[in-house]
Amino acid sequence: MTKTTTRLNKYIADSGLTSRRKAEELITQGRVTVNNKTITKLAFEVDPNRDDVFVDGERIHPAEHVYYLMNKPKGVVTTTDDEKKRKTVLDLINSKQKIFPVGRLDYNTTGVLILTNDGDFAQKLLHPKHNITREYEVTLDKELTLEDEKKLLKGIFIDGSRSRFTEISYTKKSSGKNVTVKCTEGRNHFVKKMFSTLNYTVEKLNRKSFAGLTADIPIGSYRKLKQNEIQKLSK
Repeated sequence: MTKTTTRLNKYIADSGLTSRRKAEELITQGRVTVNNKTITKLAFEVDPNRDDVFVDGERIHPAEHVYYLMNKPKGVVTTTDDEKKRKTVLDLINSKQKIFPVGRLDYNTTGVLILTNDGDFAQKLLHPKHNITREYEVTLDKELTLEDEKKLLKGIFIDGSRSRFTEISYTKKSSGKNVTVKCTEGRNHFVKKMFSTLNYTVEKLNRKSFAGLTADIPIGSYRKLKQNEIQKLSK
């Protein structure tokens, strides 16, 4: 017999409202109802063809999945809305679907950002076990010493855990202030924290690539992911 039900958190993620992890938070916070009954059990299953699911009083439906790549500009926050009323990345995209950013880039950090309404897709890209590579172009306040370069590659402690860059190269041969780093960690402010631990200030930060995707479009613009790109990232 074919299974017709699906986990509630997956159903919410498939609606494009948020990621599966965030959907779990909505459930445990008592903000989700199924057929007028508040559900707080993460293992609860729903039948998409029969059940009425509401989040914060608004009915949700599974949506057609969409995938975008943006070359994020400075001065934009990577959230779906901002309490300070600043411009968000969603203000730059014309999409009929409710989409959200996969991960986060700081307010003045530029570069590759993926946006989607596919919660499973987002979770796969963000989960540490998949070791998704991020590549950043960094401008420092002073030249990186060979000793500190070795420390960053070997590993240093930030936020109570050992972290490292997988690769460091020099963007401009004339200055050790301009470096390109690769890492598989996506914690907030990760690159800045790595350098600040060794008393460097990141003056400029650009994400050159994410999961093999590069910013092949002008700053501030976006495009839909190609089918082969979606398939590759979904493996």
